[in-house]
Parts: sequence; C-alpha cells; structure tokens
Amino acid sequence: MDDPRGLFDLTGRVACVTGASSGLGRRVAQVLAAAGANVVAVARRKQALDQLCGDIGSRAAAVVADVSDRDGLEALRDSVSEKFGAPDIVIHAAGVNTREPADEVTTGGWDQTLALNLSAPFFLSQLMVPAMKEKGWGRIVNFASLQTTRAFPGGIAYGASKAGVAQLTRAMAEAWSRFGITANAIGPGFFPTELTQAVFDDPERSARNAAQTCMQRNGRVEDIDGPILFLCSAASDYVTGQVLMVDGGFTAK
Repeated sequence: MDDPRGLFDLTGRVACVTGASSGLGRRVAQVLAAAGANVVAVARRKQALDQLCGDIGSRAAAVVADVSDRDGLEALRDSVSEKFGAPDIVIHAAGVNTREPADEVTTGGWDQTLALNLSAPFFLSQLMVPAMKEKGWGRIVNFASLQTTRAFPGGIAYGASKAGVAQLTRAMAEAWSRFGITANAIGPGFFPTELTQAVFDDPERSARNAAQTCMQRNGRVEDIDGPILFLCSAASDYVTGQVLMVDGGFTAK
C-alpha cells in the first residue's frame, strides 16, 4: 500500500483563492501553499495581498480584483493564470454580510450580498472549468455558512445567499464531476475573522456562541486546515456535491 499521506500532497497544483487578504481565505492560501501548491491570492486590498505573498514566498502571486464585478471576470481569469498557469483548484472565500434586519434590507445591500456570495462563485468557476476539463481534474470549494441552514437575526440577505451556495454546490457537482472536477463547500462555524470581529470583541456573545456547539468552543483558524486540504486534494476524489460543516457541532444540536 502506498503511503496515504501522499493523498494530501498538492505539489504541482495551482490554486486560486478569493478573499485571500484576511480571515479564513488568507489561512486557506497559506495551507495550500504549505501542501505544495502554487497559490494565486485574489482580493481588493493590495497591501494585504502583498504581505501574504511575502509570507508564503515564491509559490504565491497576488491579483487585485473585485470578484463581484462580473464584467471583469474574464480579465481576472487571465490574470490569475498568468504566472503559474490555469488553476486546478478554485476556492471561493470572498464574502460579505451587510447584517441588515429584514425590515431594513436595501436593494443595494441585497444585490451586493448576492453578487459576491453567490453569483461570483458561479461565474468565476464557469470561466475556470474549461481548463480543468482539459486536464481531467479540478477542485471547486465554495464557502457556505451556519446560515446555510439556520436563520440568524439581521441575516436574511446573507442567509439567502449561503443557502443558495449549498444548492449551487450540488448543481456544480452534477454539471462538472463527470469531467473529473469535484465541487464541494466548507461551512464554517464561529471563527474569528474580520466579518465576525464585533462578535469576538463581545466576551459574553462569544461565550454564548461557544456554548451552542457540541465542542463548547469557537473555531480557531487552524481548524480549517484539514477540511480544506481534504477537499482540495486526491483524498476527496470520490466526494462531490457536499457541504462539510466545520462548526464544532453547532448544526448537530
């Protein structure tokens, strides 16, 4: 039997990570690079991307872009493919939560949320898939959420977008898995990121969130490492169309 540790080796693979300037997107970029992949980090903030690439080294490149700008996606695809070639792996970690209560949701907030959280993962993947088909291998990993299945206050737009991500993931799997391209999603629980900073700055609220999990604690950024590496590697060759909740058991209760 071959050494099973080789299943997680990403040497020679090219990964595109959106939302890589901070939070879980940044962590994902670091983990994939550590596993041997060449990583193209995509986000709007150049300084943060440059810092990330400096930390990773020669296996990283940065592309400054707004993935919610649909008219710019073809140019983005070309820029992402420029240094290392067309990506084998695409991680859609970019996201926004406007936190508008249902009675106060604006058309602008709604459209912004759906454009970044739901439309961008589909249309960018659509542009990346032809190169994956040629190789006969690809990985698409979307970012779901606790709000994929649970309703939170002030989360009607965000929840709608993340519920859509689950079905988008299944539909991507149906469309593209026959070509060797798997499509799955990660569903993080309560993790300390820029989007959740206000929650973690409130000790009482943070403790309340932790108490709702089976493990009685909130997530740490390193908790995403194993699940993302699994879904991006040969270890998950026969896994597609799934949402893997990385939530300490929040959704199990």
